[in-house]
Amino acid sequence: MIHITEADAKTFGNCEELSDVIHTERVAAGVTRICLDRPEARNALRPADLDALRTAIVEAADPVVLVEGAGAAFCAGADLNVVADLDDPAAFAARGQRTARAIESAASVVIAGVDGPARGGGVELALACDLRVATPDASFAESGIGLGLFGAWGGTHRLPRAVGPAVARDLMLSGRVVDATEARRMGLVSRVVDDPAAVATAVAEHSEEALVTVKRLLRGERSRLEHGGGAERAEAADRAGGAQRAEAAEREAFAALHAAHVGESDTESSGESDFESSGDSDFESSDESGSECSGESNSKSDHRSPSGSGDESR
Repeated sequence: MIHITEADAKTFGNCEELSDVIHTERVAAGVTRICLDRPEARNALRPADLDALRTAIVEAADPVVLVEGAGAAFCAGADLNVVADLDDPAAFAARGQRTARAIESAASVVIAGVDGPARGGGVELALACDLRVATPDASFAESGIGLGLFGAWGGTHRLPRAVGPAVARDLMLSGRVVDATEARRMGLVSRVVDDPAAVATAVAEHSEEALVTVKRLLRGERSRLEHGGGAERAEAADRAGGAQRAEAAEREAFAALHAAHVGESDTESSGESDFESSGDSDFESSDESGSECSGESNSKSDHRSPSGSGDESR
């Protein structure tokens, strides 16, 4: 069982529950915060959680959405006990991909406020956000390779766009952990700040119409396909088609690796990941404490690991 100290437990203001894990609240004018609130499992996501997160993103009425995690981590990605029991791994990958696409295509500007570890699918959901802002305690890893798996929520096409092909290969093939400073240097995050909410509030001070327009243009979305010139339409269509092909390949490969590796692993019923080959101090703390979506935010202690292996989530 993972224990989280009271000092580590990040808490939030009054929330609306969309599930037992996904909560929303309006924290400032123009800013909705979405809280991933499953700290006992480092905010690892199950199928229903992915659906609830997608709903929260789509239904957000504010021009800026801030996604953060409760407890000692941002998000550990997929719940690997769920992954172990999947009857249809490709469908599960498709579910995560749909959620990431909803984040990417949302009308709102979506900001990932990463405080503590982000692993596997947690990194991939952050990659779908318009801005990724880290605290000094943040760390990142595409840790699936250590489990005989890989990230299948769109990371194979979004990570190279964010950090370049060479660095993306390094991160995905090594599974190594990078801290906030290195993440900023490689372009995985745009800022390292003490309070990601302050960034969201500052962005929300700008014209909503301007934010929506600039996001659409940066993403190269449908209006450019419909109204741009022939070359521009072809470029945008090729980009969209490339993402679709990459995600189809991810689903197929994830299903094959799942059959080859996950089925060989024993699982338990504790809710913890059971595919670890070694311990990972990124997610360990000494005292047990719950985390609620209410109250004042507290800073997290340093959960970075000097190791690039042993992570517990895809």
